[in-house]
Amino acid sequence: MASTNPNTFAGLSLLLDRVSEQRDNADWVAAKERSPDAHYILIDLAGDAFLQRDEERLRWLNADERERLLPDASCSLLGIANGEPYFMLLLDDSHDAAALESALHARRMGLREAGLLLPADEASLFAYAKGLAHWQRETRCCAYCGSPVQRVSSGHRMHCTNPACGRLHFPRTDAAIIVIVEYQGACLLGRQAVWPPGRYSTLAGFIEPGEALEDAVRREVAEESGVIVGDVHYYSSQPWPMPASLMIGFTASALSPDIHLRDGELEDARWFTPQQIVDGLADGSLATPPKLSVSYQLLSHWLLERAGLDLGALVARSPRR
Repeated sequence: MASTNPNTFAGLSLLLDRVSEQRDNADWVAAKERSPDAHYILIDLAGDAFLQRDEERLRWLNADERERLLPDASCSLLGIANGEPYFMLLLDDSHDAAALESALHARRMGLREAGLLLPADEASLFAYAKGLAHWQRETRCCAYCGSPVQRVSSGHRMHCTNPACGRLHFPRTDAAIIVIVEYQGACLLGRQAVWPPGRYSTLAGFIEPGEALEDAVRREVAEESGVIVGDVHYYSSQPWPMPASLMIGFTASALSPDIHLRDGELEDARWFTPQQIVDGLADGSLATPPKLSVSYQLLSHWLLERAGLDLGALVARSPRR
C-alpha cells in the first residue's frame, strides 16, 4: 500500500502502529524491550542517527546489543511494525558516541542528509525519533511551577514531580504553512540572503494564535512579499523535526502581481513562468529547494499541472544538480 502523500518523512502510519494505548503498560513495554525481534535506533546529542558504515541504512541495535552496550540509555517506544517492536535510545553526556561508532561499525548522520539517502520507511522513523528526542531534551522543567519533570508513557509524556502540581506535558509540534502562489501562469518564489546563490523557494511561516491555516497563508505571503492572496487550497503536509515543525502545504491564487517586500525576511521575490524555471535550471542561474522538502514537491506539482514538466528531470540535467 503506497502513501498518497508524496513528501519525505510522510506515510509512516502505513508502516508503523504507534500503539499509544500500550505506552503506560510498563510490563508490556518491558517485554517488548527484551524481545529478540526488538529494534533500537540511536540518537546522539546533536540529534544525529547511527547509520551502517558501508550502506545507506540505519544501524539498528538488537536487544542483546542494547543490553551490552547501552543498558542505561533512555529508551522510548516508537511502535510496532510487521509484528516487531521499535524503540529509540537517546544518548547523553555519559556515552562515548565515537566509541559506539567503532563498536557498531557505524557512522552518524543528520536528518537533512540522511533523508535523501535512506529508504522511505527508515527516513520516516528517523524523523519520528529525532522529533521525540528533541522534545525530551528540551523539556526539563514544568512550565507551570518550574519543578523538574520525569519521563512517563514510554517517553511520550513528561510528568511534573511536584505533588502540588503534577501536570502532564505533551510533545510539542510547531505548525507552519508553506505555499506556492500563482498569478496568470506564473508562480511566486522568494529567497533569503543566507541561501546559496540562485536558490528560490516557496513562501512559508509559522501559524499564530487564533489563526486559521488559510488566514496564515494570506498573512505570511502579504508580510513577506506584499502579494495579496485570494483562494487557498490544501495540498499536503510534512513532518519537519528540525527541530519541531509540521509543514502544511497549500496552493493559492494571487489577486494581483504586485510585489513589495515588507518584513525583511526575503532578499528577493519574483514571479517565474514554467519557461523561466526551465531556462534558469538549464543555465545554472536557478536552484530549487532541497528535494526532501515539501517546497520542492509544491513546485514539482505546479510545473506538472501547468506545463506537463518533470522537475526531477529538469534538475537532473541542470549544471547545479
